[in-house]
Amino acid sequence: MKEISLTTTLKVYQETKDLSEEAQALLQLAKAALADAYAPYSKFQVGASLLLANGKMIGGSNQENASYPLCLCAERVAIAAAASQYPKVAITAIAVTAKNPRQALTAPVSPCGACRQVICETEQKHQQDIQIIMQGEEGEIYVLDRAKDLLPLSFDASVL
Repeated sequence: MKEISLTTTLKVYQETKDLSEEAQALLQLAKAALADAYAPYSKFQVGASLLLANGKMIGGSNQENASYPLCLCAERVAIAAAASQYPKVAITAIAVTAKNPRQALTAPVSPCGACRQVICETEQKHQQDIQIIMQGEEGEIYVLDRAKDLLPLSFDASVL
């Protein structure tokens, strides 16, 4: 038997002012995207924003559906928008935040498994690490240098 240890390192910031100006703007755009969330069932609003290699920023919000499997997460909405508007431009960073009317989210909210997989494949597609910035409504901000830190054993095209 062999044992493999996986380690993830992330940076923890106490306040947004401690982030770079780009990261602050990206997180602000993600928070603004919360207003566009369509979450009539869960009431759980998620906002995401992307920074592209060309300097453009794109926001996205979760879009629910009465048929739950058809719901779209904010991260995938933003990634699809970027892919359709700028198909050959790499994503360099993504910010994710959420709002829950039942309780204030004071801890960072991370992408779901499906979004992690899509972000990892997007990283691979463009051969560009994607920085991940996560925050709840308030409180600490987590920053990871690349998506593979969120999903170290991601499924990829190398096995197909």
